[in-house]
Order: sequence, then structure tokens, then C-alpha cells
Amino acid sequence: MASSMKFLCILGLILLIGTVVDGAGECGRSSPDNEAMKLAPCAGAAQDANTAVPGGCCSQIKRFSQNPKCLCAILLSDTAKASGVDPEVALTIPKRCNFANRPVGYKCGPYTLP
Repeated sequence: MASSMKFLCILGLILLIGTVVDGAGECGRSSPDNEAMKLAPCAGAAQDANTAVPGGCCSQIKRFSQNPKCLCAILLSDTAKASGVDPEVALTIPKRCNFANRPVGYKCGPYTLP
């Protein structure tokens, strides 16, 4: 009986730790690299500050602008870097989409959201 109770306690602890670790990333259960793939419509606007931001890009960015930690992780991800994203330019996209409730002043690595 004692060994089965010990087993259940250990199993419960493993499940608890697995749940905490699984949802502990900046973007919840999804990695910033996976989320970066969803921002393909933003590619041009993330490389050139003079490029108009497509509506599809603004729609995707709006999903992330309420979670600046995730947005920051996405824009600084390996996928974004490999795609030629300029983080300083990419961080201007929420402003260029005219989001009134964007996270102004949020520090994203060496950059700040305008």
C-alpha cells in the first residue's frame, strides 16, 4: 500500500511539473519560432519601415500585441532572424497598424516598442 501511494505521489509530481514546463514559454504552449511562421504577411513591413503594413499582418500582430513578452520573443526568434526581419523595424509594426492600446515603451532586448 505504501509503495503504491509513493508511486501515485511521484506520478502526480511528474504530471504537475510537465504541465508547468509545457505552458511556461513566452507564448504559452507554442514556441516563438512556431508563432513567427504565422507572421509571414509581415515580412516586407518587418524589413523596411517605409513599406505599407498589409491588413493580414496587422490582424496577426494584434493577436500578439496584448502579450508583449510573446511578441518580443517572436520578433527576436531564430525564424525571424533567418527571414531577414530587422527587429528595430518590426517593433514599429503595432504603431504602423495604428493600434491605440499597443505596449508603448516595452523593452524587447536592446529595443523599445514605440
